[in-house]
Amino acid sequence: MTTATPTPGRYAIDVPRSEITFTTKHLFGLGTVRGSFRLRGGTVSLAEPLTASRVDAVADAGSFDTGNKNRDRQVLSKALLDTATYPDIRFTATEAELDQTGVWALRGELTAHGTGAPVTFTVTSADVDGDEIAVEATATVDRYAHGVTGLKGVAGRRLRLTATVRARLTDANHTDGSPA
Repeated sequence: MTTATPTPGRYAIDVPRSEITFTTKHLFGLGTVRGSFRLRGGTVSLAEPLTASRVDAVADAGSFDTGNKNRDRQVLSKALLDTATYPDIRFTATEAELDQTGVWALRGELTAHGTGAPVTFTVTSADVDGDEIAVEATATVDRYAHGVTGLKGVAGRRLRLTATVRARLTDANHTDGSPA
């Protein structure tokens, strides 16, 4: 992690340079599935102090992709994500906390399939490059907490998410961590 301190303010997520990847299990935990979602957009509002910062991001649920068309079609259907009814997956972090070992945690709510549940993303790397920030964070999500309970045993219950986000400063005057 870099030691440079980012400029407080509002940063717009650079969608083409950001991604969400995941791993999960299937077939009663015997196989590993890797895939991704695309981000639609979002903001990172860095406050002073950094503990008052906020993140708002939206992913395209319909962009779920594992490289297996049959599996992807089933996950996108009403059997699981029902992306026709619930096209967005939203994450809002309302609390940032630095632990005793120097690791940041972003606590907030993940809303998928129309249901919100608490989630904590652990920042695994962060870098500052001028007016840009690059952050990688991981979290484990329980799909049952979002009402996605179909295909028990066949589809994994938990997904390990990795969000790799690049964002550019757009408003250095907005420093209180609240949405504009």
